[in-house]
Amino acid sequence: MAPLPGATPSLGPSATLADAGEFRLISELVALFDQGEHVLVGPGDDAAVLRIRGGHVVVSTDLVVEGRHFRRDWASAEDVGHRAAAQNLSDINAMGGRAHSLTVGLAAPADLPVAWALDFARGFAAECALVGASVVGGDLTRASEVVIAVTVLGSCTQAPVLRSGAAPGEVLAITGRQGWAAGGLAVLGRGFRSPRALVEAYRRPEPPYDAGRVAAEAGATSLIDISDGLLADAAHVAADSGVTLDVRTAALDVPEPLLAVGAALNSDPVHLILGGGDDHALLATFPDAGRVPPGWAVVGEVRAAEPDQVGVVTVDGQPYDGPTGWTHF
Repeated sequence: MAPLPGATPSLGPSATLADAGEFRLISELVALFDQGEHVLVGPGDDAAVLRIRGGHVVVSTDLVVEGRHFRRDWASAEDVGHRAAAQNLSDINAMGGRAHSLTVGLAAPADLPVAWALDFARGFAAECALVGASVVGGDLTRASEVVIAVTVLGSCTQAPVLRSGAAPGEVLAITGRQGWAAGGLAVLGRGFRSPRALVEAYRRPEPPYDAGRVAAEAGATSLIDISDGLLADAAHVAADSGVTLDVRTAALDVPEPLLAVGAALNSDPVHLILGGGDDHALLATFPDAGRVPPGWAVVGEVRAAEPDQVGVVTVDGQPYDGPTGWTHF
């Protein structure tokens, strides 16, 4: 039966973005995102309007590119949604804050199924719900592959914790899973799907969303999200703070799934912990071990640096010659 004049035909399960068109797809996507009480004007106008009650506003932007950050044969659309949201929400967490609003830009091929875009939005919305954040706007356009651009806004009720506050004599501590996503990526790259726990960790990270605020309130002097690798991100703290950091491998937790992958690949699983990214654990420095909150583990120390050693990160007091983290170019 032909649709009635003025009626909008329903989109079948095989519909593509070209079938839907920009505005129809936007309306379908917007319906998936609930709006929090802080949203005065949400999607649909030229810009969102948000109510901020106090504190500091913190903002971050990230890109997720198909073939670079994910593969559609390795992760479902919902998985990609969770991952894209998590890496942005974690950036606000790493300032000692809490995310409240996000905008999402999606560029995609015209023949991408509408179902993929909607499932992506469901995963994105579900991850945002973990911190009570709202998707308040975005944009759509055509591209040769899927590209996702996310901007996240949040707030800190106390002074934001920067990367630049570490001082000699302080302790280095970590919270959250680390090395799991790297283990999952290593498994997928060899055509396997187990250990399942690591594959799922790669597909859907579990950032410790409450830990940033807790660390800030406990007196953390520096704080960073481990997105590129423990050593790579520790080097940012060391460089910005004008110090060196030393990581003690004996203090690192090596769970059974990582031991299994290490045995299967004939490699030391500690390398996955030191060099792996995408788990979005948090790394922080504290004045002393007594200030480290529950749930955090002391894994090293901050040391004074000679001018030519600023930004250096050592492992067990020695230079490290293994992989240190993801590279973007």
